Parts: sequence; C-alpha cells; structure tokens
Amino acid sequence: MKEDQYFWRPAPDTWCLLEIVCHLFDEEREDFRARVKHTLENPSEELIPINPEGWVVERDYVSKHYKETLKAFLSERDTSIIWLKSLNNKNWELAVKHSVLGDLSAKLFLNNWLAHDYLHLRQIIRYQYFYLKENSGTNLQYAGDW
Repeated sequence: MKEDQYFWRPAPDTWCLLEIVCHLFDEEREDFRARVKHTLENPSEELIPINPEGWVVERDYVSKHYKETLKAFLSERDTSIIWLKSLNNKNWELAVKHSVLGDLSAKLFLNNWLAHDYLHLRQIIRYQYFYLKENSGTNLQYAGDW
C-alpha cells in the first residue's frame, strides 16, 4: 500500500484509512473491551463517558503513524481475544444503567463489538474499491457492479 493511500478520502466528509485504524485502536481499548469488562465486573457502577467520534480531532488521528497504529490495534485485539477466551461462567445478562440508552448488558456490548468490526470492515473494503477506481486509471466495469 502506498503511503498516500492512508490519507486519501473517498469524500471530504469521510474518514481516511489512518483515521479508521486509529478509531479501531481506541475503541478496542476504551470502548468495547472496557465496557464488557465493566459490565461483567461492576454493573452497578456508571460507565466512564467516551467520545469516539470526537477523538478523531481531539487525538489528532491524522498525525499518527499508520503502520505503528495498525500494529498496536492488532496487539490490542490479541489481548482482547485472550481475555475473552479466559472468561468462564459469566452472566452475560448483567447490565449497566445508561442515562439515555437504558439497560445495556454485557451481551449487548459483546454483540455490538462484533457488529462494529463488520461496519468498519465494510467501510475499509468500500474505501479500497473507490481508491482503486479513482487511482488505477482503469475501467472497473468488468469486475461487476459495486
């Protein structure tokens, strides 16, 4: 992958690939794994507020190094998988009370973690397709309809 591809945007109001990877890294540590763990261990305590969409600017994602961030995300994912595999006999119905969203169970967080991955995998695939379409100088109709 060429370095300019990390910063390319399919549209002005969309994230670049670097921002997507930074988002996944922060979400892995501070949202999904943390919220599942919190709900399983401390369901009566309030969740710590987070701001995933705001982090893009607050944490200056575009100044980060793509390969280092990707490596860090994959390491965090490995940590999450090891941790999830270590859980035995947990009550996945335990829930925390959210002031706006109501009761949020550990199962809900776990399933949404997976759904979040699917959404961003779709986003990355779409990104790659449109990058190729714009930068290859090739008609992609032979491949089929997007």
